[in-house]
Amino acid sequence: MQRFVDNFLAVTKESVKTVTYESLSNILRLINGISALLLKFLPGKASILEGIQGWELRPTLRGPRFPRWMEDGVSSFNHFVHELSVNYDPASTVEYSSGDDIDDYDGAYMVPPTPITPGFKFSISPSFKRERRRRHWIISIIMFLLLPARIFLGLPLYVLKKIFQRSIQAHATYHRRAQSSRVATKKALDHVVQRATDRRRGIIEDLHLGIEIVIETIFDVIHRTIRCFLCPLDSLRMLLSWSSSSSSGTKKNQSKDSAPVVATATLADSDPAPTEKKSNLSNKLNTDSRTCRDVITELGYPYEAIRVVTSDGYVLVLERIPRRDSKKAVYLQHGVFDSSMCWVSNGIVGSPAFAAYDHGYDVFLGNFRGLVSREHINKNLSSREYWKYSINEHGTQDLPALIEKVHEVKTSELKSSSKISTNEESNPDQPYKLCAICHSLGGAGILMYIITRRLENKTHRLSRAICLSPAGFHHDSPFFFTVIEYTCLWLAPILAPIVPGLYIPTRFFRMLINKLARDLQNYPAVGGLVQTIMGYVVGGDSSNWIGVMGLPHYNMNDMPGVAFRVARHLAQIKHAKKFVMFDYGSREANTRVYGTPKPLDLGERYNLIDIPVDLVAGMKDRVILPSMIRNHYRLMKDNGVKASYKEFEYAHLDFTFSHREELLEYVMSRLLLVDSKRRALSLKKKDEILAVK
Repeated sequence: MQRFVDNFLAVTKESVKTVTYESLSNILRLINGISALLLKFLPGKASILEGIQGWELRPTLRGPRFPRWMEDGVSSFNHFVHELSVNYDPASTVEYSSGDDIDDYDGAYMVPPTPITPGFKFSISPSFKRERRRRHWIISIIMFLLLPARIFLGLPLYVLKKIFQRSIQAHATYHRRAQSSRVATKKALDHVVQRATDRRRGIIEDLHLGIEIVIETIFDVIHRTIRCFLCPLDSLRMLLSWSSSSSSGTKKNQSKDSAPVVATATLADSDPAPTEKKSNLSNKLNTDSRTCRDVITELGYPYEAIRVVTSDGYVLVLERIPRRDSKKAVYLQHGVFDSSMCWVSNGIVGSPAFAAYDHGYDVFLGNFRGLVSREHINKNLSSREYWKYSINEHGTQDLPALIEKVHEVKTSELKSSSKISTNEESNPDQPYKLCAICHSLGGAGILMYIITRRLENKTHRLSRAICLSPAGFHHDSPFFFTVIEYTCLWLAPILAPIVPGLYIPTRFFRMLINKLARDLQNYPAVGGLVQTIMGYVVGGDSSNWIGVMGLPHYNMNDMPGVAFRVARHLAQIKHAKKFVMFDYGSREANTRVYGTPKPLDLGERYNLIDIPVDLVAGMKDRVILPSMIRNHYRLMKDNGVKASYKEFEYAHLDFTFSHREELLEYVMSRLLLVDSKRRALSLKKKDEILAVK
C-alpha cells in the first residue's frame, strides 16, 4: 500500500509540474509571439537592432528557454538544491544545453526537441527499464550466435587498427604537445569569457524556481501526512527517536557550556567560509553584484582602491590597475549613468583599461559622485543635499581631487623607487606623463577641468586628452532631448525639490531591473521590442541598451544615478547652444560664483587648452551627434589647439560597452604619441649634453 501511494504521489507531482510549466510556457510564448508581430510592423527597427552581437533581428514565435537549473529536466531540482546549498560556483553554470551534447545513459531517455522544450532528459519508469532489459537479453543472444562470424571478420580489422594507431601515435603526440599551450590558453580564455558573462537569474527563472519549491513542499507535506496515517508505528518510533536525540543533544550542549573555554589560534583567513558561502548564496539568488575589483582580480590583474575626499566633502573611489614603476599613466573617466566598470566590462580583449595596462601604463579609473550609496563625510547628509550638484562639480571638484591624488601617488612611488632622472624629465615636479581617456559626460568634465585650472593658474597634470563622443554641445539633438530640455527649464522650480536625483531608490526595484535585463535577453522578440522603443526614445541610436542594463554595476546593492541639476545643466547647454557652465538663475548668484552676471562660456576659452586633444565621434551616435563633436573640433582649431578628429561607425555606447578592435588600436596609438614625444625630448637632451662635453 505504501509503495502504491508513493508511486501515485510521484506521478501526480510530475503531472502537476508538467501542466504548470506548459501553461507558463504557453503564456510566455504568446507574449513573445505578440512582441515578434509588433516588431515586424515597427519602422526603422533594422537600424536600431543592427550591430548588436547575438541579437535575433527576425525573432520567431518560439517558446521560452528553460531555466539553467532545469537543463536536465524537472527531476534535476533536488540536484540543483543540493548544489546550491552545499558548494555551488556560479561561474561554472551552464547556460542552456541543447541536448545534443548529453550522452544517453542507462536510466535516461532523450526527448526529441520541440519549440517549447529544446531538449531535456527525464528518468525512465520501471516499465521502460524492464523493456530495455528484455531487449538487452535478445541482443545478447543474437550476438552470441554470430560470434564465429565476428571473430573471422573482426580479427584482421583489429590488427589493421592497431597498426594504424601505432603509426599515428608519434605524430599525434607531437601535435598534442604543440597544441597543449594553445588549448590551455583557449580554456583560460573560455573561463574568462564565462566569468565575464551574465550570472543573474531573470524574473521568469525565479518564477520557475518558486513554483518548483512550492510544488515540492506541498507534495512532501502530503506524503508525510499519508505516511503517518498508513504507518503509525513507524511514525511513533521516529517521534521517540527524535525526542531522545534532542534531549541527548541538550545535555551535550550543557556539558559543553560548563566546560572551560580555551582560546585557539588558527592560520585561516580572517573571513570565515560560512560568511562567504552565505554571500555567494545571496548573489546567486539575487543579482550579479560583482564590483570593478571583482572583475579585475578575476582576470588576473592587480587592483588597488584609493578613497578620495573632495573639497566639498564627497567621498570618491579612485580605482587602479597598478604599475608602480611606470612613468606613463592613464586616467579613464566614465560618462552619465555609468561608473569605472565600463572600462573593464568587456574583459581582457575588448576593454581599454586592460589594453592600456598591457601597453605598460599605470591605469587609474575615476568615479564621479552620484551613487545610490551616497558616500559623504557628513553621514547625516540628506538625499536632497547630496544630489545638489551639476556638471560644474564634476569638473571643478571631482576631477581636481582625483587627478591630484594620482599625482600624489605616482610622485611618491617614483621617488621611493629612485627612478627620477632630471636628464630625462622636463618637469622634475611631475616625473611621469598622464593622459586622460573620457567618454560622454566625462569628456565635458575633462575639458571644463583643464580650462578652469588654467584660469586659476594651477597645473592640470595632463599631457593628452582623448575624448570619446564628448558632451558639451547639444543644440543638434533628437526630439526627445528637446522635450527634456523644456521640461527641465520650465518645471525646474517644481521638480528640483521633489526629484533631486534620478535613480532607483529601493533595493527591490533595483533587483527587478537587473533581473528584467536577463529576461529580455532570453526572449529575443520582447527584448527586440524594448530595444526598438529605447532606440526611438534616443532618436534611433542603435546602442545595446538591453545589454548595458545587465552590467554588474546596475545591481541591487548600488547603482549610478544622475542629479537633477546635471540634467538641468545639459538643458541649459542645449538651450544656449554653447558649452556654458551652470546658470544659477540670477545675476547675483552668477556674479558671486563666476564674477560675471552670466555663466562662463567654456567654448570661448578653448585657447587655454595647452595639450593635444583627440576627438572621436560615432556616425551612428544619436545621443551626441557627430556635428556636435565637429563643433568642438572647429572651435579648438580656431583657438590654436592641437586637435584631431576621427569618426567610427559606432553608436553612443559602443565606445565603452562593445568590443571594437579598431577603436582600441586608435586610442592606444594616440597614447603612444606621448611616449614617443618624451623619448624624442630625452634623445635631444642627451645630444645637447654630449655636444657640450
